[in-house]
Amino acid sequence: MTNRRHYRGFLLLPALVMTGISTQARAQSSPATPDNSPIIMGRKQAAKMLVVQQKPDYPAVAKVNYLQGSVQLELTVNCAGKVAKAHVLQGNPVLAESALKATRRWVYHPLETPSGPSEFITTVELRFTLDNWNFESADERDNGRDVLTPQRAERDFMRQVKPPKVVRAGAVAHPEDVVHMRLLVNDQGEVDDMEISPMSKDQFDAARQALRNWTFQPARWGTLPVAAYLNVDIPISTPPLSGTASTPAMVGQVRP
Repeated sequence: MTNRRHYRGFLLLPALVMTGISTQARAQSSPATPDNSPIIMGRKQAAKMLVVQQKPDYPAVAKVNYLQGSVQLELTVNCAGKVAKAHVLQGNPVLAESALKATRRWVYHPLETPSGPSEFITTVELRFTLDNWNFESADERDNGRDVLTPQRAERDFMRQVKPPKVVRAGAVAHPEDVVHMRLLVNDQGEVDDMEISPMSKDQFDAARQALRNWTFQPARWGTLPVAAYLNVDIPISTPPLSGTASTPAMVGQVRP
């Protein structure tokens, strides 16, 4: 039997991480890009501009199942300093749902540029850690004891989760293409976030519109609904990808 440890709470260590783009914009001196797209903000600059940082709740189902780990998100901050979009890049869906709710309430100092206020994009990492978590010792490994690790806790939990499913998919007249998406379906059966492959703006708009006619049944851990990822293929009726303008691969805060 798994040797599960007791906990007294959790330690949350929020940290801003690099966006993966080599060139960092200077908050006070970089003008908005010619196409009015948001500026990419470096982690140190974004950290200095953060004025309201609500900590995520540690979900009860995550505590019971000893779920720990990091959630990485991409935030788009509008000209007023409020988070306009939050998108999950990586992380357990139960923890990610809590992270989304919190970061959408974050507030930054507005980014001022020579040409006026500008949106910016940055990434953040929220770490969910239980207090007094005891990892396996050398003696326990040598004695072959069946001990619990964060990876083992994650696998055990996922084996017990009944995944979400599509209850009703809206029909599309004369579909010409199929868009693959990974959805984050929350415990209410709502699409709270999604990740998509690169596509044209027409395809993206058609996919979002089609998704509004879909309904979902949330995942369940026993009888308790929980957030989970779901991969779907959505038929759309738009021209194929042209190879010119396309949307980003990841888009956040989408609710049908």
